[in-house]
Amino acid sequence: MLEDVRFRPISPELLVDEVAERVAGRPAGAWARVAVDGAPPADPAALADALAEALRLRGRSVLRVSAGDFLRPASLRFERGREDPDARYDDWLDVGGLRREVLDPLEAGGTGRVLPTLWNAETDRASRAEYVALAEGGVLVLDGTLLLGRGLPFEHTVHLWISAPALARRTPAAEAWMLPAFARYDAEARPLHVADTGVRVDDPARPAVLDDSPV
Repeated sequence: MLEDVRFRPISPELLVDEVAERVAGRPAGAWARVAVDGAPPADPAALADALAEALRLRGRSVLRVSAGDFLRPASLRFERGREDPDARYDDWLDVGGLRREVLDPLEAGGTGRVLPTLWNAETDRASRAEYVALAEGGVLVLDGTLLLGRGLPFEHTVHLWISAPALARRTPAAEAWMLPAFARYDAEARPLHVADTGVRVDDPARPAVLDDSPV
């Protein structure tokens, strides 16, 4: 997979700045939907938070949303068992709800009204959140896991990639059953290569951007 690719070392701070500059440089009157994707040990939420702050400092309105608040009910997630890696890949994310409530309203001509959370996975109940309006020209920053390759519409995508050995080391033992799902994701969706910004984060303090990423 990586035989013919090279990575450009970068600091975490410069990575945030580069992505923020690319996103902020989009037309000011259009919404931008940005996904920060990665396995849990890559901590995509932390990068998404930093990116959101960097965009605010550049004068853009930002709405932070987590795909973890758009999981399907437990009865559907665990229909094939609580530790089924294929179910983790196929069944956990409410793709339709995420698209309907978050991404489609930010299409050109959309309403701009976004539901920031849909489902509370801890209580297994609807979150009952209120809709919020994102001003035209604002940026949605969404963090999540296994997001790419699902046909979800984004203007920019970031994937935080961890090699299989490093991912195995950094995954808690109780979550090791998920590793085949991430291996399948790498093989089928090829997120490091299809993302607009592919980043290797085997060492989170020393990320490296894939050379063919357009940042």
